[in-house]
Amino acid sequence: MRLLVLGGTEFVGRAVVEAALGRGWEVTVLHRGRHAPPPGVRALHGDRTAPDGLAALADGTWDAVVDTWSAAPRAVRDSARLLRDRVDRYVYVSSCSVYAWAPPAGYGEDAPLVEGASADAGRLDYARDKRGAELAVLDAFGADRSVLVRSGLILGPYENIGRLPWWLNRVARGGPVLAPGPRDLPLQYVDVRDLADWVLGSVERKLSGPYNLISPPGHTTMGALLDACAEVTGGAAELCWTDPATVLAAGIEPWTQLPVWVPPGSDLHEALHTADVSRALATGLVCRPVGDTVGDTWTWLRGIGDAAPLRPDRPPVGLDPETEAKALAAAREQP
Repeated sequence: MRLLVLGGTEFVGRAVVEAALGRGWEVTVLHRGRHAPPPGVRALHGDRTAPDGLAALADGTWDAVVDTWSAAPRAVRDSARLLRDRVDRYVYVSSCSVYAWAPPAGYGEDAPLVEGASADAGRLDYARDKRGAELAVLDAFGADRSVLVRSGLILGPYENIGRLPWWLNRVARGGPVLAPGPRDLPLQYVDVRDLADWVLGSVERKLSGPYNLISPPGHTTMGALLDACAEVTGGAAELCWTDPATVLAAGIEPWTQLPVWVPPGSDLHEALHTADVSRALATGLVCRPVGDTVGDTWTWLRGIGDAAPLRPDRPPVGLDPETEAKALAAAREQP
């Protein structure tokens, strides 16, 4: 198989490239040169936001292209139009954020989509940017030659958002840790390597259409995730489980200040942790245990000096020590 990856040097793109190389595929990457791609690829340089930024792709044919773009949809429009006669299938890594807010619990790929998106748009907001990019792919490749990978929470090695790395570093620091409850809160996420394997499988199977690509709801729990963090980092932390009302009363923002966690019963929890993924499971999605994801992420993080690379276009995540201490004190005062 001949694969073209637009990007291919960070997180999802890098995982796809490494998985493809592991299968013996011939891989070409187009990137801006800010990070080195994995060895073994054919590297082309180009900036999709610049005039003639796709010039390096003027020639060549591929079986598939994988694109993870998450800014102005017109960048995807331009690449899809350029490649439509020279690539068999366009796989776009989108997001469950394309569904109209707030999606009902158990929503599938037929749920209503966000309005106001356009393939020709500049940067708007994450949901409309991703949906606009989907529209760009559909316009150029049609529904029969495109795969829309609507991912949810993505974790694993190379993470450049900082969610799991923040928890690992916080637990590794030890002492009392604000653990947002309940312990059995069901979580839904996908390991980036499982996403990559499914993406390559979709090319081999010649799949098409949209797929919610996350683990089954309840694949793990908040308790199992943080227990795994404590185990791999040495067990020096004391996980202080705190009820959601106390966490929220402390003014702590779910998802951002306490990454991954959102309160049970909220619109956020239904949107992030209850999607129907039966289509993905029926077409080859296999999800590894949470302990593997946490352990391998810790190994990678230690190997790069404990500080995860962070995307400049995403807000920082995590809770500062002072706010955490105040919340823990408030929790101790509860009956």
